[in-house]
Amino acid sequence: MQLKQFIIQIIETILGSFIMAMAVSLFLLPNELSSGGFSGIATIIYYLFKVPMGTTILALNIPLFLFATVKIGRRFLEKSIIGTISLSVFIDILDRFEPLTNDKILACIYGGILTRIGNSTNLRAHSSTGGSDLAGILIKEYKPTFRTGNLITIIDFGIVLLNVIFLGKIEIGLYSAIAIYLMGEVIDILFEGIYFTKLLFIVSDKNKEIATFIENNIKRGVTGIYGKGMYTNKEKLVLMCAIGRNDLAEIKTQIKKIDPKAFLIITNSREVLGVGFKEKWKKKNKLKIRIFSLFFFWYTIFSFHCINRNNPLFSIFTNIYTIY
Repeated sequence: MQLKQFIIQIIETILGSFIMAMAVSLFLLPNELSSGGFSGIATIIYYLFKVPMGTTILALNIPLFLFATVKIGRRFLEKSIIGTISLSVFIDILDRFEPLTNDKILACIYGGILTRIGNSTNLRAHSSTGGSDLAGILIKEYKPTFRTGNLITIIDFGIVLLNVIFLGKIEIGLYSAIAIYLMGEVIDILFEGIYFTKLLFIVSDKNKEIATFIENNIKRGVTGIYGKGMYTNKEKLVLMCAIGRNDLAEIKTQIKKIDPKAFLIITNSREVLGVGFKEKWKKKNKLKIRIFSLFFFWYTIFSFHCINRNNPLFSIFTNIYTIY
């Protein structure tokens, strides 16, 4: 079972590296944009000395991996080495294709999103592609009090600043900053979940009726928490309930009917784990996720066949897409 899981993680690592390579070679690099990290340094070296990006990334990561052998587990290190080599090879291969867009806005949006999707795929497989991510992990090992996320962001923006200095284009730096910001947003979504929920806190004199309605009609559990009003100096039972976004309007309407004086606090919850939430969502959408994944995979493969706009397949595909 452990071997099977390890093989799956290797496949995920290679897939994540491929997605990151797409971001770099087809969006960021052709438009002189930087995603920070070692790829940002490699971008500078590429435009100054014409050294292939994949080669530079691999060379920069070698000292990191040698240093990491002491502090990081063997399995993580093995997968990270595979991820780094895969990224370097894929970047050099995809660098031969024409960019998907020369619009810098589109390039920083899609380049930033794809970079973080690939990076998150690797992290979910408990691996990395080296660079600032691995550096952050190592710093955390030696200095546990450091906030590595903030440190990595500072490093990334510092590398973008170097891009501006060496390439002499302020606009490029501004576009790159957008890409880095999008990376942070995407990684939050991928790690904390896309199944957003609402968390309710309800203070009412009719707690029993409200709780009964939620449990019987919305099919959600309700938790009672005792609190004390500092102004009235009285104890109150506060109802807490996690619900889906689609249930919110009905619950608000019904609470108003039951108790017009009810005090209701509604807050966003990025992710809820447990019975009736993420597990249920995954079970219901497992087939859809698999179909979408297969579609995305074959769409990507087909896109590479059509990437040359002189290829008649490209015209056929765009016509079909327009009709659809």
